[in-house]
Amino acid sequence: MAEEKLPTRAQDFSEWYNQLVLKAQLADYAPVRGCMIVRPYGWALWENIQQALDRRFKATGHQNVAFPMLIPAASSIRRSTTSRVFPELAVVTIGGGEELAEPLVIRPTSETIIGHMWSKWIQSYRDLPVLMNQWNSVVRWELRTKLFLRTLEFYWQEGHTAHATREEAEAETRQMLDIYADFAINDAAIPVIPGKNPMPRNLPARTSPIRLKR
Repeated sequence: MAEEKLPTRAQDFSEWYNQLVLKAQLADYAPVRGCMIVRPYGWALWENIQQALDRRFKATGHQNVAFPMLIPAASSIRRSTTSRVFPELAVVTIGGGEELAEPLVIRPTSETIIGHMWSKWIQSYRDLPVLMNQWNSVVRWELRTKLFLRTLEFYWQEGHTAHATREEAEAETRQMLDIYADFAINDAAIPVIPGKNPMPRNLPARTSPIRLKR
């Protein structure tokens, strides 16, 4: 039997992409709609990304941490650093066979819980700077999904830092921008043009965290 040929990019770009991922055994569709299973070849690519970035992060003094996936719903509706709302939250209302007194949310991001813990850990300028990085997965109940590009659960890393002065925070932002650009160009072979994150409306000027998703 002749092998089925892929559609060309010009014929059907979306189907060409899907079939390429499936036939290369990078990932497959999970039984839950919108979720994917990352297969060994796909996970090896992610491990290479992690290793290349992780050594760069640690060389600049950042330390890896882990925060829980479940966070209180009352504090998760808004992120601590912006007013963005996540309408695609996944909410847990039953645990251990009993209805929870307070619903929990599977994290769509991590700023809220990290900000909460920092309020306990950072008591004076002597506790600064804080240079943390987290490798994790997040869940967003997306309506339209595509393998690797947009799924309900996806993997990424988050850098979170706290500084005594605005100048230190801006220097950190510029340093990390250079690190991401260096990785993209020299490891991923992707040309990039470093730029400035647009400011959300109705928020004071601040330095924005920079992340590489997936």
